[in-house]
Amino acid sequence: MGYHWFEKEVEDKLKTIMVNAFNDVYEVSKKYNVDMRTGAYITSINRIVDAMKSLGWI
Repeated sequence: MGYHWFEKEVEDKLKTIMVNAFNDVYEVSKKYNVDMRTGAYITSINRIVDAMKSLGWI
């Protein structure tokens, strides 16, 4: 039951994911006037909070 992905397909999907991730972090870093590292940290914490809310934990 193995899947076979062509290299181009993997590269295209990965590029989309990485560009979206960069844009998310960049927007947060500008919104809070912080560096990209802190923007990435804020983004990750927000995603954890969203997941916890969707599970009904908070």
